[in-house]
Amino acid sequence: MIIKIDGKECSCEKGEFLLNIARRNGITIPTLCQHDSLEEGMGACRLCIVEITDRGRKSVVVSCVYPVNSEIEVETNSERIRRERAMILTLLAKRAPESPEIANMCRYYKAPEIDRFLKVDGEKCVMCGLCAKVCGSLSVGAISTVNRGITKAISTPYGDPSSVCIGCGACAKVCPTRAIEMSEDFNTRTIWGKTFDLIHCERCGDVIGTPEQIAEAAKRSGNEPDCLCDNCRKERMARVMAETFGYDVL
Repeated sequence: MIIKIDGKECSCEKGEFLLNIARRNGITIPTLCQHDSLEEGMGACRLCIVEITDRGRKSVVVSCVYPVNSEIEVETNSERIRRERAMILTLLAKRAPESPEIANMCRYYKAPEIDRFLKVDGEKCVMCGLCAKVCGSLSVGAISTVNRGITKAISTPYGDPSSVCIGCGACAKVCPTRAIEMSEDFNTRTIWGKTFDLIHCERCGDVIGTPEQIAEAAKRSGNEPDCLCDNCRKERMARVMAETFGYDVL
């Protein structure tokens, strides 16, 4: 199936999400709550809205959760979209006034300053939910949303150090506004009020992760814990293949 995005013809499969089609064809649509580690979008930040024309009718859709089922035309940066995206950023800036990322996007899209909207002082989190989603699907579900309304936040149970957190840092790595604090030195990593030891690759010395993280990975894979980083593990595998089948190791 062929659709048009900003005048460019793009091939896609029926049911494929619009944001993925745009990215595959080199078309940039801003988003905060989408990450490559997750198959589906969150539809939470709403920044990836686009304007579509389907059989002569125009509408605004959230591209990360919009499955394409017909030969539509898409505008990612029309006047209407820029105006609505600017208003979304105005609200996000009130939610996360301390976020440089949001501030930069507000300047780019000329987001209006509306005084009647109250700021959440000292906050960087835009409540996209990406960190909790990643922790739940790829890690151990140590964090989640708590409270409701203006007091809604991402936290561990009761705000205490989590008994199940493995210190993988996945939540901090996917956070689009760097709202999750994680500190690290040569031997330790601290996140969510809990400090973990760090394991280093036995060959190159790079950080692999925490003992809890390595144990969880081994449990999921059904293998013994491995104290090699990805690069050294690949090199070891290449040498095994070379010794077994006579391949050259580059």
